[in-house]
Amino acid sequence: MDRFKKVYSQGVIEVMEIWIDTETGVNYLFRRSGNAAGFTPLLDKEGKTVITP
Repeated sequence: MDRFKKVYSQGVIEVMEIWIDTETGVNYLFRRSGNAAGFTPLLDKEGKTVITP
């Protein structure tokens, strides 16, 4: 778990989190609702991947 760092979290049952890959800087959105969940790259308004330096 050292590669990914959680930088934002909201919710308990319906969870939304932002994780950063510490090797590439790519930001990911994690969403969980009940038993369903997804993890996808976070995109800006132009559809480009959000990267944290």
